[in-house]
Amino acid sequence: MRVVVLTGAGISAESGVPTFRDADGLWEGHRVEDVATPQAFRRDPETVHRFYDARRAALASVEPNPAHEALAALERALGDDLLLVTQNIDDLHERGGSTDVLHMHGRLRSALCAACDARVGWDGPLLGAPPCAACGADALRPDVVWFGEVPLGMERIQRAVARCEVFCSIGTSGAVYPAAGFVQYAAAYGAHTVELNLVPSEGTAHFAEARHGPASRLVPAWVAEITTG
Repeated sequence: MRVVVLTGAGISAESGVPTFRDADGLWEGHRVEDVATPQAFRRDPETVHRFYDARRAALASVEPNPAHEALAALERALGDDLLLVTQNIDDLHERGGSTDVLHMHGRLRSALCAACDARVGWDGPLLGAPPCAACGADALRPDVVWFGEVPLGMERIQRAVARCEVFCSIGTSGAVYPAAGFVQYAAAYGAHTVELNLVPSEGTAHFAEARHGPASRLVPAWVAEITTG
């Protein structure tokens, strides 16, 4: 069985990772335009680095939950027939046991060199312009996809969604494109589509099946069905 799983902020929220966007649209008191765009980084790199340095440091205080661990078990059962795509930039899937995770919005524990395009694992702060290990330039930035930039791995995702038999969205708002459109793409190619979310998302109507409740409860139960059915 070929399966594509898409995860969003809801799966990590149960581990204590804040979604960062408040009801008024601010991210930790910052406008999106001030911390999550290429223009913001050119205008005020220190503010952007402080924002992402704080998020990176906060990863040390959170742990994967049963939903992450269940998806790792699904990978062990399906192997290459599973593509796990996440919009999250944390590393909880990997720490939960998944080994092949496509981070379409990048990763906090990685730095991207604007001078040579090298990607390097990174755990410490980027504030202070540490040099790139590959080329020596003081040009490292957070390895995250900002608004206005193209998500990573789109060709691989589109191929997998077009050929999957099951598409499952977990903990997503259904509001952020292109990820929000994957369900319709999968359905058009004949996949069974499932939403597992705390509450109905903006895209719930597009799914053939929707289950609502905590990811830590819903995901292990769904994985058990997939692997034993």
